[in-house]
Amino acid sequence: MTPSLSVLAVYALAALAEIGGCFAFWAWLRLDKSPLWLVPGLASLIAFAWLLTLVDSGHAGRAYAAYGGVYVAASLLWLWAVEGARPDRWDLAGGAVVLLGAAIILFGSRGGV
Repeated sequence: MTPSLSVLAVYALAALAEIGGCFAFWAWLRLDKSPLWLVPGLASLIAFAWLLTLVDSGHAGRAYAAYGGVYVAASLLWLWAVEGARPDRWDLAGGAVVLLGAAIILFGSRGGV
């Protein structure tokens, strides 16, 4: 992990990169946008994969599992900020649950168990 980036900042940047990259494909295939949308989309997905390698974790699966909660919450923010659909109470409750799970995975004690 680079000293200047915390794990939460890396996860936030990774989520933005992944969602942006996937949205580029969505825009091309579902919103009839130009195939040129794939160029920044692919670059964004490459950035996403690289960013996850910056997480200081002994196991990739644990880093990815914790990231999953951040991804869900970031997707709900994307829903609201980019797509203009306000998350409902069930979206917010689900987002809170997955963030709690991510925090348990990320910050839980690993002493002997």
